[in-house]
Amino acid sequence: MPTFADHVVASLKASGVRRLYGLPGDSLNGLTDSIRRADGVDWVHVRHEESAALAAAAEAGLTGDLTVCVGSCGPGNLHLINGLFDAQRSRVPVLAIAAQIPGAEVGSGYFQETRPQELFADCSVYAEVVTRPEFGPRILESAMRAAVQRRGVAVVVVPGEIFLGRTDRDLAPTVVRPARTVTRPDDDSLREAAALLDQGRRVTILAGAGAAGAHDDLVRLAETLKAPVVHALRGKEHVAYDNPYDVGLTGLLGFASGYKAIEEADTLLMLGTDFPYRQFYPQDAKVIQLDIRGEQLGRRTRVDLPLVGSVRDTLPALLPLLSAKTDRRHLDGALAHYARTRKSLDALAVNDHERTPIHPQFVASTLDRLADRDAVFTVDVGSPVVWAARYLTFNGHRRLIGSFNHGTMACALPHAVGAQAAHPGRQVVSLSGDGGLTMLLGELFTLRQNGLPAKIVVFNNGSLNFVELEMKAAGIVNYATELDNPQLAEVAAAIGLWARRVERPGDLEDALKGAFAHDGPALVEVMTARQELSVPPAITVEQAKGFTLYAIRTILDGRGGELLDLVSTNVARRILR
Repeated sequence: MPTFADHVVASLKASGVRRLYGLPGDSLNGLTDSIRRADGVDWVHVRHEESAALAAAAEAGLTGDLTVCVGSCGPGNLHLINGLFDAQRSRVPVLAIAAQIPGAEVGSGYFQETRPQELFADCSVYAEVVTRPEFGPRILESAMRAAVQRRGVAVVVVPGEIFLGRTDRDLAPTVVRPARTVTRPDDDSLREAAALLDQGRRVTILAGAGAAGAHDDLVRLAETLKAPVVHALRGKEHVAYDNPYDVGLTGLLGFASGYKAIEEADTLLMLGTDFPYRQFYPQDAKVIQLDIRGEQLGRRTRVDLPLVGSVRDTLPALLPLLSAKTDRRHLDGALAHYARTRKSLDALAVNDHERTPIHPQFVASTLDRLADRDAVFTVDVGSPVVWAARYLTFNGHRRLIGSFNHGTMACALPHAVGAQAAHPGRQVVSLSGDGGLTMLLGELFTLRQNGLPAKIVVFNNGSLNFVELEMKAAGIVNYATELDNPQLAEVAAAIGLWARRVERPGDLEDALKGAFAHDGPALVEVMTARQELSVPPAITVEQAKGFTLYAIRTILDGRGGELLDLVSTNVARRILR
């Protein structure tokens, strides 16, 4: 008779799951043995369970399909939690199978005892314990369906012996597929939205990841309203390409044109975005917000008209109700500002007369130029995400994966593991910080062991760079942010990866071309400028005071050389250009 573990594997396979990410352990023996005996379902062996969850999140984000990560009892599944928070906040369907100590020992303070169903409550849409093998199939189905339909994390906690328990011989595998639906506001709400948009003289659109699949209708909407389109970071890959109305990104990672297009609007239309930074919203504009999740409406800024629905389903119904505008002054002003801003940004992304260390803008721009048309980029939280946001371009085929809501350090490499496992023939490029890479350095072994040909580009500035920027803005002398790194390319080569270290700008292109041409995993370590500033589009009075205090305190601390480096890296270069 089949075991419950056999039922789990058969159900996952029947539902389209092709791999499980995890680390083995004795409480998982029943499950891993079933995977060994099954055809069509693989085990992706990672070196840390956090990476298993992050890899699953990346695959789910790329495919939209259910993915699975696994952790053994106690510390094993506890390691999943950071990656599960990432998946939950990215709203991707992930099933976590958390093994438990023997059921008879629960509550006795047994070796490695924890309560996963409670620990994972804050990062899941469903978390339940299987107490008997015959109860397992129903809980498994409920968990899979919750993950798929609610687009979040579902956790099934299974004591080790239950995996080996027998189930009904005639029990069919569970098959869970997404149910398709159309979701849009009612007709009266759409007419009200159309009336507000028709009244607006300076309409700006702010579009996020919820605009996926609505690109062409979004462009038609912008043309009708003569509205500039500002994108949130997660919306960039879906919104910015082939869009003559796009004026860039706003927020802490954005730049001036996106910020000004929103600030000068009298009507703001928010489409599929939960953009979190309240200081970047307009003060007096009318605000219409459309989101598939009603609980998100109005939680970032005051909203005059809340609408529940998907962007893809709503725009075709809204467009016929709108009157085409003819006044382009707001749009043309925003587009002209964007052209000036883009020119200024691109002027910084050059080989600065072979000066070293290398400016990270040049690295990101070169990477963008050389990467494949359908490349998948994964980016670390911190300075790499700034350069990705400003210099990577998209075309409807490229993808961008990162921890944009949860903001966890060290996500880029394990995200690359999941992206490459899901798409073995596709170019996957990780933009890793030196701090992020070294935090989960063991996943370089994962690339080698699983034959995953991901390309890792390391921005090595010898520091926790974004933390240093935050300290500067707060008026604090940089402290405890230094990273004493080995030569990371040598470490990668010792592991068995193709690896190069780049110290001169003129060597960058050849190194990247060599990595991309290599048929296995590769790492390019680029020595980048530590003092490069990623200035947000608007500086608050507090931030200006903070930088002044930082400068004074740094001098008083006897570290005036840092200020000279800061000036030569940023101010002097901009003046010369």
